[in-house]
Amino acid sequence: MGMKHVAHIVWDWNGTLLHDIDTVIEATNASFAEIGMEPITLERYRDLYCVPVPRFYERLMGRLPTDAEWRVMDDAFHRHYWALAASAGLATGARELLADCQAAGHTQSLCSLAPHDRLVPLLRTYGIEDHFIRVDGRIGDSTTGKAEQMVRHLAVLQGVAPEHVVVIGDALDDAVAAAHAGAHAVLYTGGSHSRTSLASAGVPVVDTLAEATQVAAELVSGRSVNGSAAG
Repeated sequence: MGMKHVAHIVWDWNGTLLHDIDTVIEATNASFAEIGMEPITLERYRDLYCVPVPRFYERLMGRLPTDAEWRVMDDAFHRHYWALAASAGLATGARELLADCQAAGHTQSLCSLAPHDRLVPLLRTYGIEDHFIRVDGRIGDSTTGKAEQMVRHLAVLQGVAPEHVVVIGDALDDAVAAAHAGAHAVLYTGGSHSRTSLASAGVPVVDTLAEATQVAAELVSGRSVNGSAAG
């Protein structure tokens, strides 16, 4: 891979290693139907999606959903998503890339807002759990972002300096979480956000996970990376 500098890569799961954006759109539209909302296209979803999720609904509805609406949509989304999740596959080349990174001496972990008790069995199903020195999914209910979870995730890793950490994810929230923890970030266009939306984070934006790991090495080495030019 041409990666000469040792990095610790914190992977996101949904929309990054797991190519589940089609499943997300299907589950989102199912949840919208529950309260009579029109379906959303992939392009519009990527333009508007944000965390915390109620703000995403506010952008669509012109107002925050009521508590009752939120409960209905949230329950419907997760019911449909988890019924379909098993049919989602890994992102192109993800399995091989994880193995290559490990073989090159880089350490890897996973920090996700997916429920921890569902995330771990999925990693075993895909046969990739051994590539990560730590896996942290969401514990309990939360509509907030990943920032505090990322801080906790990195705090328990032994001997990993923040300047050697690169978070690879598909959402603006991944860049926010990385900055909050003093780490680098690379954003990938294969998931929840449009390239234009991701570019607003001011970090490198790439179109493949292979590019993401290459840029990660450059960031750790101290080389300048133009966020708008990457990918």
